[in-house]
Amino acid sequence: MKKLLRGLVAGVFAAGSIFAMATTASAEGERIVLISHAPDSDSWWNTIKNGLAMAGEHVGAEVEYRNPATGDIADMARIIEQTAASNPHGIITTLADPDVLSGPISNAVAKGIPVIIINSGTPEQAADVGALMYIGQPEYDAGLAAGQRAKRDGIGSFLCVNHVVSNPVVGERCRGFADGLGVELGDSMIDSGQDPAEIKNRVKAFLSANPDTEAVLTLGPTSADPTIEALKENGMAGNIYFGTFDLGTEIVKGIKDGTIQWGIDQQPFLQAYLPVVVLANYNRFGVLPGNNINSGPGFVTKDALAKVEEFAGEYR
Repeated sequence: MKKLLRGLVAGVFAAGSIFAMATTASAEGERIVLISHAPDSDSWWNTIKNGLAMAGEHVGAEVEYRNPATGDIADMARIIEQTAASNPHGIITTLADPDVLSGPISNAVAKGIPVIIINSGTPEQAADVGALMYIGQPEYDAGLAAGQRAKRDGIGSFLCVNHVVSNPVVGERCRGFADGLGVELGDSMIDSGQDPAEIKNRVKAFLSANPDTEAVLTLGPTSADPTIEALKENGMAGNIYFGTFDLGTEIVKGIKDGTIQWGIDQQPFLQAYLPVVVLANYNRFGVLPGNNINSGPGFVTKDALAKVEEFAGEYR
């Protein structure tokens, strides 16, 4: 596995020499902290944690994962402030809500702490707060590509199940999907909450009230897993077009059995692994890739599941 991942990093960057894991250059006590907006209940972030841990092992740095237990963005802002006050050698953070988080992130940068934005936010927003770079999936562009794909498949209406309405960046997936279809988003996006039973009930209620809905879009395992159950219970599993963002064990099963047409993989492992490597080499050698890094989107369909199925929920 380690050889595979080192090869992957070298393949992503042609000038792979800046990612050499030179043990002689390891900095004693080097500490890098990753801060996410995810609540403890969101299992999708386990892959982020795995990528972070492996990268720390590979570069010889201490790594730490921090997050607001309930997903509260104001609490996340406080975590960023507390982390900056501890003077780590680098901060990796999501930019889930620029209005709330830009100040604390900019303050960390002003203290001389190198910061990389991952997952949520945009390259432009990362530059605005003074971050070194952005590593992730442009959410609107991913949603647009998904909507264009669905339009080619004959879809004209949809339900978007948004389990993180408090994160405006994630909502861009729904807006991009609507634009890709060439329709108004309107009431097609629902605030499902994060309780599995509530998500299932709200999906069933929407589809019952809107029987002409042609497709369902979910934004990750938190909303996808209960939606799968909802479609099984109302007899629509396999009979309604179903696409989802991100991957997970149940999503992979759904793709395999035909319930889900495709999943969009933003490769969260790379979103955690690569910034640790970048920060370690930036701190030690002063080298930095010249561009932001798009980790996705990539469409995963039934005919390309072998490797994904093997590592779903762990490295994929």
